[in-house]
Amino acid sequence: MIFNEGLPISELPKVWNEKYKAYLGLTPPNDGLGVLQDVHWSGGSFGYFPSYALGNMYAAQITNTLRKELPQFDGFVEDGNFAPIKEWLTENIYKHGKSLKPAEIIMNITGEPLNPDYLAAYLEEKFKAIYGV
Repeated sequence: MIFNEGLPISELPKVWNEKYKAYLGLTPPNDGLGVLQDVHWSGGSFGYFPSYALGNMYAAQITNTLRKELPQFDGFVEDGNFAPIKEWLTENIYKHGKSLKPAEIIMNITGEPLNPDYLAAYLEEKFKAIYGV
């Protein structure tokens, strides 16, 4: 509404509460628990949210490769032994800093471009286990 309909910022708390009520049946008791609940909103970082989805896709794809290259991955995590994982991440990602673009890093590590199927598979497995479906 801000970008496409010209909603004045001064109206945002009111409209936020109306939409919150319509969508969730709740009215936040104050703006701190409503429109200002996330620092990204009050800071104007509206385009920031897609980066979470990208990060999750990268993580799922990298973890898939990590598990292939370090078959003991889950055991390391269970034991709290993160050193081998950190070493792998340092060698394959961290050492490059900004010398490579994310697309180059993911291609170098996994042998394919960023692929959302890894995140979808992870989420499906996770929620099947949680909800028994």
